[in-house]
Amino acid sequence: MAQFNEYKVIHIAEGGCGTLLLGSSGLPLKRVEATLNEEAAQGWQLVFQVIERKRYMLFWEREAVIVTLGRNR
Repeated sequence: MAQFNEYKVIHIAEGGCGTLLLGSSGLPLKRVEATLNEEAAQGWQLVFQVIERKRYMLFWEREAVIVTLGRNR
């Protein structure tokens, strides 16, 4: 595994409105893609990612992705 000098954690969640209105709307893949491309342009590399599901309000579940990025300066 590569060693990096800097690390950064990003949390990207599905929208609350879609969860309330539709029951579930899934992860915003375009937003994930745009965020990762923007970070890669600044020299960040993907180290680890986790998809989490957690309760939203009382009845719904909401998905989020937690991404750990690393880079050497």
